[in-house]
Amino acid sequence: MNAPPAIRIRRLAAAETLPLDGLAALTIDCVDGGASIGFMHPLSEAQARGFWQRVAAGVAAGERALLVAEDDAGVVGTVQLILAQPDNQPHRADLAKLQVHRRARRRGLAEALMRAAEAMAADCGKTLLVLDTVTGSAADRLYTRLGWQRVGEVPDFALWPRGGLCPTTFFYKRVSGVAATTGP
Repeated sequence: MNAPPAIRIRRLAAAETLPLDGLAALTIDCVDGGASIGFMHPLSEAQARGFWQRVAAGVAAGERALLVAEDDAGVVGTVQLILAQPDNQPHRADLAKLQVHRRARRRGLAEALMRAAEAMAADCGKTLLVLDTVTGSAADRLYTRLGWQRVGEVPDFALWPRGGLCPTTFFYKRVSGVAATTGP
């Protein structure tokens, strides 16, 4: 998978042990930096590890697919696909929790993770991805640049990690994968 020099992106296998310490530290760094990724500040190590243990269970159950980016110092990025969807949506996945450590930003890692996630979705037989992000954020601009289609904005959808409401924009993107079975 293409990544910035000295950074490796890999899909973690269902039976593989997640690098919990590195993933927890990454999530704490992102929240400390103000990223609205579902957690409030301060995020404790126990809370972050608990989240990643639940993700690990989802990966083991085949409900999630997880990419991790690492450099020589450890985990610097991640993104996941939520594969488990309702019975009438087997062709779709939610792209979730794109995270890049502050020490690894501005090197193309977020874009590399997104492209790898799109390829992984296709490998998983998914043809449609959806995601949401803070309106006007760097991620919003990244998704637009990568060809994601803006669906709409919901005001006051979530809280910033240190409080205060923020708007959220929803996006979708079609990817090449195995076509879903259609009904009559």
